[in-house]
Amino acid sequence: MDNTINTGTEGKAWGGGNQPLKSSYGKMMMWFFIVSDALTFSGFLAAYGFSRFKFIDSWPIADEVFTHIPFYHEPAPMIYVAFMTFVLIMSSVTMVLAVDAGHEMKKAKVTFYMLLTIIGGLIFVGSQAWEWGTFIKGDYGAVQTKGGNILQFVNADDGHRIALRDFVVAEEDGRVAHESKNGLWFLSEGTQPSYTVEEVIKGLESHENVIVRTQIINNEGGKTLLSREESLKQIKDNGKIVVEGANLHVNEYGTPLFADFFFFITGFHGFHVFSGVVINIIIFFNVILGTYERRKNYEMVEKVGLYWHFVDLVWVFVFTFFYLV
Repeated sequence: MDNTINTGTEGKAWGGGNQPLKSSYGKMMMWFFIVSDALTFSGFLAAYGFSRFKFIDSWPIADEVFTHIPFYHEPAPMIYVAFMTFVLIMSSVTMVLAVDAGHEMKKAKVTFYMLLTIIGGLIFVGSQAWEWGTFIKGDYGAVQTKGGNILQFVNADDGHRIALRDFVVAEEDGRVAHESKNGLWFLSEGTQPSYTVEEVIKGLESHENVIVRTQIINNEGGKTLLSREESLKQIKDNGKIVVEGANLHVNEYGTPLFADFFFFITGFHGFHVFSGVVINIIIFFNVILGTYERRKNYEMVEKVGLYWHFVDLVWVFVFTFFYLV
């Protein structure tokens, strides 16, 4: 007796069986992961957008934050970030070429393009690590007020930012860091700033061309500049601590919330890229060993390619949110 049940879907795109949508189990699971991960990134970026909207008047200006290039000491806004983005996009192109070569069972081409993809990923991860280090270290320094606002210093003549080291002189004050060798093994403290607020005040008083600008954005889209008298008054009356660079507590560029989101979202994406590089290296060596030649298909290259394209696409949104908007 024939017990076959006809569903009416036989021969159609979704006909059931063990390969729905003509896709293997592995690729379907990769798509499920990508969709779920996309929702995670969407939530993070939505939270960033809401927070930025709430603090729109004091949010750091990206063109003033991301201005560094390795071994080049003049400000160049967004140039290095654009280079990082270009490298990641090109690595996605080489991954496409690797997948295409796999469909044609051309082992040498798959090996070559996978190697280029890995190199591109390593360059991006290394560049992101360098950018983090630069962001944490800072470049100019600022003073945080008792209310948590950031006061930066600029040249009164041209409005360009001035680093604390250019007008402040550190004095020997006998401060000693809490260290175990000093018998203070039960205490801990972060790195002390290079200057005190009192030293900043003295430096500001002795340099007539230095004024303060606040983190508040004016109607022209720039930071609000204070007069010479207002600058001295703000530092003397409200100056609390000197801030150098950015971390999860303070940020010399503006509201600490910007640094929190920057570290979390770019770090989460960087972890994805690093994971992708590790997976690509494993697949690369399997290609060299002829694993997929024996299987008569390069589907694993295609599956890791889906993940790599997803990581590339997510960076486009991160790049837009953090650096362009």
